[in-house]
Amino acid sequence: MTYQDTLHWMFSQLPMYQRQGKSAYKADLNNTYLLADHLNDPHKNFRSIHVAGTNGKGSTSHMLASVLQEAGYKVGLYTSPHLKDFRERIKINGQVVSKQFVIEFINRNKAFFKANQLSFFEMTVGMAFEYFSEQQVDIVVVEVGLGGRLDSTNVITPEVSVITNIGLDHTQFLGDTLEEIAAEKGGIIKPGIPVVIGETQNETKAVFKKLAQQHDCKITFADKEVETVLESDLKGCYQSKNIKTAIQAIKELRLKGYTISDADLKKGLLHVIDNTGLLGRWQVLNHKPKVVCDTGHNREGLTHLMEQISKETFKSLHMVFGVVNDKDLNTIIDLLPKAATYYFCKPTISRALPAEDLRQFFNDHGLFGNSYNSVNEAYTAALDNSSPEDFIFIGGSTFVVAEII
Repeated sequence: MTYQDTLHWMFSQLPMYQRQGKSAYKADLNNTYLLADHLNDPHKNFRSIHVAGTNGKGSTSHMLASVLQEAGYKVGLYTSPHLKDFRERIKINGQVVSKQFVIEFINRNKAFFKANQLSFFEMTVGMAFEYFSEQQVDIVVVEVGLGGRLDSTNVITPEVSVITNIGLDHTQFLGDTLEEIAAEKGGIIKPGIPVVIGETQNETKAVFKKLAQQHDCKITFADKEVETVLESDLKGCYQSKNIKTAIQAIKELRLKGYTISDADLKKGLLHVIDNTGLLGRWQVLNHKPKVVCDTGHNREGLTHLMEQISKETFKSLHMVFGVVNDKDLNTIIDLLPKAATYYFCKPTISRALPAEDLRQFFNDHGLFGNSYNSVNEAYTAALDNSSPEDFIFIGGSTFVVAEII
């Protein structure tokens, strides 16, 4: 098979949560352990950092990878979802996995995948871990896909566990309260392994402290420990929390004997995009008018984004917006500005909400605009209707951003 043939088979034959939603979710690790055994436990051949959380885990993971690269380590990075190319999920020192490795891994294990009905995410985790093992990386930054306790990545025993924050997202899987969600994400906490919590939240603090006590591990809250926020090339006021989380995680690695200088830390935070190729975080696409896209999509993420937009100077605000069909719009509608023109769109996935349905919901809540046949058509309309002094935001879903950048 060619690379494109391989991707087509992966996307069509195996469930992929991000594209299908709840039907692709598996609430156990049985298949992951089965696959690990089939691959001879590649995850046991490298050291790792495990990063979970509702928001910021992707940015924090990339920050950590960048700092470790500056310190001279050969760094694997596993993240999800991808924006443009599947291979973005699996990188070493910012370089994506080769197409040939993807093809050969699928061909070599296809019969096993079919026989055991592995999910897209289970298979991809196995691919990443085998690649990192073969390439003899020094350390891998592993971002949790969904939740923590039952996520396919949760077979590793990391050097440090990181949980950025807790918000009400994926409640159909993780629970209806912050405490319940914290317990699920806290499932990455391992016996004797230090855990860094990014944000101190009244509802979740006790949950994490109890888990740390049960596992006899050190726990620190980054927002209480880190006083000085270093500068990063990842812009947006919300990144200050992720920077503190990354700094505290680096402190824990230093205590374990990792050689990471202050200069490495500063340079790594300043060159995250160059070192790792991160896309879609307050990414500026144009200047006149200013166009920014961001993958933040849940209530907490959009709260930070709307705060950032409010700090911008512009004549008129334009919002290119699309969502997935299982998004509870009632949880975000009050955050979005009424003094804006909306361009409603549907990304090209089956899980997307039709643009006209989105327009009608927003219209009922006093937010107005037109619906468009595609993300690019909506963006083009926004550009046509904008003056150089205006501001255009593109977001609502990772898939909307993916079709623009």
